[in-house]
Amino acid sequence: MIVAKQIADLITFTRLGIAFLMVWLGISHGSDAFPFIIWLMLTDWVGDFLDGNLARRSSRKYNTWIGDHDLIVDMSVAAGLLIYLIAARFINPWIGWIYLVIWSSVFIWIGIPCSLGNLFQAPVYGYLLWIALTEAPHQGIWLIVWIITVVVITWPRFPHTVVPNFLLGFREIHIPEKKDRQK
Repeated sequence: MIVAKQIADLITFTRLGIAFLMVWLGISHGSDAFPFIIWLMLTDWVGDFLDGNLARRSSRKYNTWIGDHDLIVDMSVAAGLLIYLIAARFINPWIGWIYLVIWSSVFIWIGIPCSLGNLFQAPVYGYLLWIALTEAPHQGIWLIVWIITVVVITWPRFPHTVVPNFLLGFREIHIPEKKDRQK
């Protein structure tokens, strides 16, 4: 019997495939693929919304590897998008690669707390929105419509849970002391 958790994991796994597809599109098709990238991101964001809701509503509660690594999938999609933007020349390669190297170094040094993972993604998605609205406004507007829709649907939860948890998450970040880094 298939339960909602298994469907949620399948959606999450599919979203990981979107990250690799975006990299391939950047290398093989460059900026010509941009309208399709917008639709892929919209598909990813819908999948991200659905996988979490399905997993929470599943009749059987259990952890899976893919479910436990949802944030890694989220960050992989953002990294895949950033690599697409670099390959398609929407962003200066030096800026894009330095951004990735700095964040990779931070994550290697202190781990991947949720708040930092979200902070890594935000500028990439913000830049996507900017480019979409300036380069492909007919498709870009759908990204804005989706964001507004999610905020409206999750309104009681968004300002009372999501935002405070994001901000409080920074308190949980543990920067290793010098002796910890030498181990």
